[in-house]
Amino acid sequence: MKTAAVASAAPLVLPRLSFATPVNSKLQHAGIGVNAQGAHDLGNISSHDQVEVVALCDIDEVNLNRAAKLHPNARLYRDWRVMLDQEEGKIDSVNVSTPDHTHAPASLSAIRQGIHVFCEKPLTHEVYEARKVTEAARKAGVVTQMGNQIHSHKFYRTAVQWVREGSIGKVKEWHSWVGAIFTTPDKKFPAGSDPVPSYVDWDLWCGTAPVIPFKEKEYHPFLWRRFRDYGGGAVGDFGCHIFDPVFSALGVAHPLSITAHAESYSEEVHPGWTIANYLFPGTEMTAYDTICASWRDGGLKPDTKLSPHFADDYALPPSGSMLIGEEGTIVIPHVGMPQLHPLKNYENYPVPELEDRSHYHEFVNVCLGKGGTTGSNFDFAGPMAEAVLLANIANRLPGHALEWDGKRCKFKNSREANKLLRRKYRKGFEVRGL
Repeated sequence: MKTAAVASAAPLVLPRLSFATPVNSKLQHAGIGVNAQGAHDLGNISSHDQVEVVALCDIDEVNLNRAAKLHPNARLYRDWRVMLDQEEGKIDSVNVSTPDHTHAPASLSAIRQGIHVFCEKPLTHEVYEARKVTEAARKAGVVTQMGNQIHSHKFYRTAVQWVREGSIGKVKEWHSWVGAIFTTPDKKFPAGSDPVPSYVDWDLWCGTAPVIPFKEKEYHPFLWRRFRDYGGGAVGDFGCHIFDPVFSALGVAHPLSITAHAESYSEEVHPGWTIANYLFPGTEMTAYDTICASWRDGGLKPDTKLSPHFADDYALPPSGSMLIGEEGTIVIPHVGMPQLHPLKNYENYPVPELEDRSHYHEFVNVCLGKGGTTGSNFDFAGPMAEAVLLANIANRLPGHALEWDGKRCKFKNSREANKLLRRKYRKGFEVRGL
C-alpha cells in the first residue's frame, strides 16, 4: 500500500486540514468500521454541519450498505488499505471503529498520510502499538482523539475539578473496577466452524491476526472482545473509560510496576477476572512520592473498609473508581455523578456549573482549525492506553512483580513480559513500524 511521504514533506502546522482539499470548507471524513460503535461514532461526527462523509469501509457488506443509505455520496470499500490507497489526498479525517486488533495498523497508516484520526478505545491492541501510534501522531502534527467519550461528560469533568481543587486533600491511593466479564467457560476458541456468510470478508476481518475458522456470532460482530488475538477483555474494553478521570485529575502517566492475579490462564481467551496492582510515580496531587492503584474486573470490587470515610452500609457502584484522600474519599461511578465522602462533610460542597461537551464535535472543530486541542488526544490517551494494556500482559504472568520503564517502553526485569509487548502481523497485513 502506498503511504504519504510525511517525514520528508514540509512540517505540518496545527491546527490545519490535511492534504485533502475541503469541499465547501467541509471536513472530508471517512469511516473505517461502520456498525455498532462505528455507526455511533460516524453518526456523531457527521452530525457536525461542517463534515462531509466521503468514504466508508467495512468487511461486512450488510453493515456497509446500511451506512451507505445514510451517506449516499460516500465511496464504499471493504478493505481499509485499499480505501487509504485510493483516497489518498481526498480525506481530511477518519474514525477507526473496528475490533481492537485493527486500530493501530489503520490509525498509523492514516496518520502517515496526514489524516486526522479519531480512534476508539483502547486505542490499540498492543502496548508497543500505542507507543508507536502516539509518536507518529506527534511527529505528523495531526489532530487525534480517542473514543473515551465520557472524558467530555460533565460527570467526569466534575470529578476532575473536585480532585484538582483539593476537595479530598492529597490522594493516598486509588482503586478502579468494572462489572464486565469477557471470557468463555473452557478458555478456548470455539470448536468447529460455520460457513462464512457471503457478505462477510473473513480474511479481512482477521486482518493482522492468524486466520481461524469462522463461527457464527462467536467473534463478529461483538464477542471478539473475549479473545486475546482480537480484543482486550474487560480491562481493554473499559479501562480507558474508567482510568480517564483519575489520569486527568492526578496527572499520572506511566506506572513504575504492575503485578496481577487472574481467574485463569489462557493464550486464547481472557480470564473471567483480573486484579492488577500498579505503582505510579507521585504527582503534586498525591500524598506520597508514589501512589498505589488497583484494577479489578469480572464483577470484583475493592473493600469499602479501605476508606475510613464511608458509612458502614455504603455500597460501591457496579463500575467506577474511588480515590482515597487525606480528608475524604471521592467515588466516580462509570457514567454517573461523583460523590464525596463522608457525605455529611460535603453536603454543601459547591458543584461546578458544567455542561456536557461533544467529544466528536470537539475533534471536528480542532481539525477545522477553530482553536484549542482535543481532550483525549493521543499524547494523553496513549500513555493511559499503555497502562491499561499492561494488565493484559501481567495477567499472563500472574504473581510476577513486573518493573516498567516507561521511557524505554520495556520491562526492566522480565524478558518473557517484553516478548508480549508486540506481536508479528500476519503476512500481507504488515505495517511499517508495527
